Amino acid sequence: MVRKLAEGAHLNYEWIDLLDPSEEDLQQVAQQYGLHEASVTDAMQADHIPKYERVKDYTFIILRIYSPDEHNDEADTVKELTNKITIFISQTYIITIHRKEWPVLERISSQLVKKGECKKSAHVLNEIVKAGLLTFDVPGTKLTKHIEHFEEHIFLKDRRSAILKGLYFMKRRVDVLRRVLLLSSDIVENIDPPGSGNAYTRDVRDLYIKQQSLFESLFENTNHLLNIYFNISAHKTNEIIRVLTIFSVFFLPLTFIAGIYGMNFNFMPELKWKQGYPGAMLLMVAVTLSIYAWFKRKKWL
Repeated sequence: MVRKLAEGAHLNYEWIDLLDPSEEDLQQVAQQYGLHEASVTDAMQADHIPKYERVKDYTFIILRIYSPDEHNDEADTVKELTNKITIFISQTYIITIHRKEWPVLERISSQLVKKGECKKSAHVLNEIVKAGLLTFDVPGTKLTKHIEHFEEHIFLKDRRSAILKGLYFMKRRVDVLRRVLLLSSDIVENIDPPGSGNAYTRDVRDLYIKQQSLFESLFENTNHLLNIYFNISAHKTNEIIRVLTIFSVFFLPLTFIAGIYGMNFNFMPELKWKQGYPGAMLLMVAVTLSIYAWFKRKKWL
């Protein structure tokens, strides 16, 4: 679907929005505005990473916003977690292309563009990028709560395989969103160049720094939490092996004694002693007490 979100005598630019366009619609718009074939090819790739590129007399931008597949609880790829917004922008036009509906574009059009707040196409781009970065607020908050939940279960409650699975998918989501933000740095750097002093675009840079810092922290905390989980699990396993080893040390000599006197050879003198049985039992008790005393002296118990 092709629609115009900005036009009129009071504007010196037009805004064309393509929602889930067909290849024919895309080629028609590309021909009308002189878009490069390579840019159009990139615009059609659903899993393309964020990009900022100057081509001829326009700028080509690929922005990814957080838009997860709600029917897939294990979504952990760029395509499953984000939606691509392709932007072609010059002084006289701005073209946005996306496969999924994004109501924010209509809100920018009705509340800012049509009321004269966005006097240039660059202002529209600034609002789109800012709105795109804001979409990462919700997953950042959710992932922070998930980390707190897993920390509570790891340190205070039983550790189960479901926790490890949850930690794995959370780490994947954090890593994907962190990489998307990292790859979006070129877009922010060109919208708000260092030292520009433009208060209008400064909000975009500040928001980007905030989101990047949040997801860097989440990434480090998730890795730290996974390491702690494995260390605690390894410690628990070592404790189990330690207890089993102690039991085996106690019973190994007793089994040896029982095996010796269970061979029933005719010429074993102890078999005919009246005190043979209580003697063997006392020997076992003595061995057990000796092992226990040795363990206590070594502080293994």
